[in-house]
Amino acid sequence: MGDTVIDEAFVRALVSEGHPDLAGLALREVDGGWDNRMWRLGDDLAVRLPRTPRAPALLEKEHRWLPALAPLLPLPVPVPLRLGEPTSRFPETWTVTTWVPGEPADRAAVARPESADALADFLLALHREAPADAPANPDRGVPLRRFAAGLEDRLDSTDAALRAIWDDALAAPDWDRQPVWLHGDLHPANIVVTDGALAGVIDFGELCAGDPATDLSAAWLLLPDGGAARCLARYDADEDIVRRARGWALLRALGLVDIGRAGDRGEPGGKPTWRPAGEAALARLAS
Repeated sequence: MGDTVIDEAFVRALVSEGHPDLAGLALREVDGGWDNRMWRLGDDLAVRLPRTPRAPALLEKEHRWLPALAPLLPLPVPVPLRLGEPTSRFPETWTVTTWVPGEPADRAAVARPESADALADFLLALHREAPADAPANPDRGVPLRRFAAGLEDRLDSTDAALRAIWDDALAAPDWDRQPVWLHGDLHPANIVVTDGALAGVIDFGELCAGDPATDLSAAWLLLPDGGAARCLARYDADEDIVRRARGWALLRALGLVDIGRAGDRGEPGGKPTWRPAGEAALARLAS
């Protein structure tokens, strides 16, 4: 991080130094996520290097928990295989993971109706009771009222349908059962698509325990029209979870729009492809 130039030569030297058995594999830079740069390593692996101050801790969290969860999940996920220790060359933790093929859904939208079933099955498999030492997250799996003050100015009188969704979500009872495992960040850039079908889930940096409604918001964020109802029915979500999930979907969709607009303005960290995804989710919610 900092002023370090992260190019192919640097990544190859880093891999060679820490994992010489992988040094001969081809390297190709790919568009990484919010917190990490990513390089494809050979056909089946990826190197993830932190680009934000919080990223090393997120990678360490994935390395600890995801290998045990991955075999339980019905969709491919990037399983951490190697942990790169900090060195004088690169003073942060980094990882080598399995590669999940496909295109991110902010560039190749989910179109096939059966993806609703795939998402429900993935969440049913993931949403098992988490252990007492599972990580917590102040922004995921928590009561929605934590975000009420920040959203009030966004939902003015012209957004009557969205205001009704938010008010109803705040009025729903909180999750009062044991916390379950959550992906925590199921938006379009964190799933991959092949031939219009949901084909994998990536970036578990927000992995935590809490209210499953956080993840169920993905039914509106990811799926085509009509997909949310099919997904929630297969999941057998009760009415209160659905009410909270709509609120989470509204919160996350507005965030996608904001980050997309920042990208349109050329601001650092902005993602232009996120705005259409967020606007589509808002339209699905309002309808």
